Amino acid sequence: MQQVVQNLPSSSGVYQYFDAKGKLLYVGKAKNLKNRVKSYWRFTPIFSPNPNQSPRIIKMLHEAQKLEYIVVQSEEDALVLENSLIKQLKPKYNILLRDDKTYPYIYIDESVEYPRFEITRKVIKGKNITYYGPFPTGGRALLDALYEVYPLVQKKSCLREGKACLFFQIKKCLAPCEQRVTPQAYAQIVNDAKTSIVKRKHLITTLEEKMTTLAMQERYEEAAAMRDSIESIRTLTITSNIDLANTLDLDIFAIQNGDERGVIVKMFMRGGKIISSAYSYFRHTHIYDENEAYKQALLEFYTIDTPHIAKQVLTAHVFEDAAQVASTLSTRFDKKIEVVTPQRGSKAKLIAIALQNCEELLRKKTHDSIIEQRIADLFDLSTIPYRIETFDNSHMMGVATVGGMVVWDENRWDKSAYRRYELHARDEYGQMREMLSRRIEKFQETPAPDLWILDGGQANLNLAHTLLKEADVNLDVIAIAKEKLDAKAHRAKGAAKDMLYTAEGLFELKPNDKRLHWIQRQRDEAHRYAITYHQNKKRKEDTQISLLNKKGIGKATVAKLIQYFGTFEAIEAASSTEIEKITNKKIANLLKSKIL
Repeated sequence: MQQVVQNLPSSSGVYQYFDAKGKLLYVGKAKNLKNRVKSYWRFTPIFSPNPNQSPRIIKMLHEAQKLEYIVVQSEEDALVLENSLIKQLKPKYNILLRDDKTYPYIYIDESVEYPRFEITRKVIKGKNITYYGPFPTGGRALLDALYEVYPLVQKKSCLREGKACLFFQIKKCLAPCEQRVTPQAYAQIVNDAKTSIVKRKHLITTLEEKMTTLAMQERYEEAAAMRDSIESIRTLTITSNIDLANTLDLDIFAIQNGDERGVIVKMFMRGGKIISSAYSYFRHTHIYDENEAYKQALLEFYTIDTPHIAKQVLTAHVFEDAAQVASTLSTRFDKKIEVVTPQRGSKAKLIAIALQNCEELLRKKTHDSIIEQRIADLFDLSTIPYRIETFDNSHMMGVATVGGMVVWDENRWDKSAYRRYELHARDEYGQMREMLSRRIEKFQETPAPDLWILDGGQANLNLAHTLLKEADVNLDVIAIAKEKLDAKAHRAKGAAKDMLYTAEGLFELKPNDKRLHWIQRQRDEAHRYAITYHQNKKRKEDTQISLLNKKGIGKATVAKLIQYFGTFEAIEAASSTEIEKITNKKIANLLKSKIL
């Protein structure tokens, strides 16, 4: 490695350290690769880590056995590539923030006579569009409240119909479709609604009055739904008595490291008022690096599709790459963006509020997070597993073979991230390989979680480790399987215990161990999800088989076709010539005489 270090180019680029087993340890970027990487080392009297580095980097350098690098055109390209590789490959010694969600915005296009408020997560094309947000939570509740309180055009189709509808009759719309309200009068209603997005007191008061009315009418379910909406709107923001006199737009980021986890708090000020806020935790922090944390937080949050970015971004701490991040964002959005850390005045007070909230969130310890810490300690995981993906597959004698992936994230099921896989391999090992390989291919779009849990034993664990090593991804894996009784392992054997296979060896926990229950819960949800998909698919295939049988095609021929083509869709798409090669001309004619 010394020879590689001494012969590095002076170009901008990204460098990667690997250990003796080829496992990726660290990804870094440099304006000048030669100068940057050399600074990690001392060359006399022997080649060794520079003691002036942080303890985290020194530990990494002692493990490092190989160095690779990628040359790029500019420091900006290096910054973007570094962030992308960290997100995709999860190096052991890089901090990894997990909050890569895109937040919704409320927007209105006032280029039309009777505009509507709508939700978006991307830039909408148009010259007269105003964005409000972002709204990490409660955005939909806020939008619904606007349509509940103000007589706006309720549906996109309303104006096209040209005739007053039910919304007019129940006084939720003024029927602009019949010209019953002038554009000028409607514009005033829109202005009032705009004010309510930022100053929500009138909105909440009106909703509370409606909730009381519903309750008095014994419409309790509707009243409860309105109560929940009010609560969602109330919790949109961190309470603050700071109200800047000017109409300033600011985005505020504060990141704090704790003993067991770190937290990032984001606050969004629009028109001098904090309109929304969000927070998220990130993985175990013995590898914490402040510069990396802020760098990732800003580059991940402000994607090219972000509808609105404030011209000034406040950070709670000064970090090394602030100027480069600001330059990258300015290029990305084609406008000057500053990244600053205020030391005094009202902006510094905003930072203080954000840091105060960081400290409060780090003090909170839920039961579930304690369980996750215990799981990490027991299995010597590289991180606390806040986000987990669990895999299972399901079939019946090779029929309707499917797989399912369920996702547990921050003490809840993230059902929007669940995935179903139609599998083609004949054996269960091949099916798991197919499923995991397809998931790894998506790591660049949807980053790897903190932990994989697989339904299966040592073979599946070894398979996962092999696939992850080939992809240079650091990811902990646990496999769970029933112990074998009478040379068989299946759920029906009630006396059979669940065995846990990990990189640290085989674990057998007591049936009442809460750590075992936690893992079983993940496995059972994956099994439920996979078997539901299997049942639905088998029902569909049974219908298709029945239709083929009615056309005079026997079960053996159907099996032969499925064996060759894999799916009914592939059979349907096949030409008569292809089908004839597998069966005969008569069967080909029967199949093509009518679509399946």
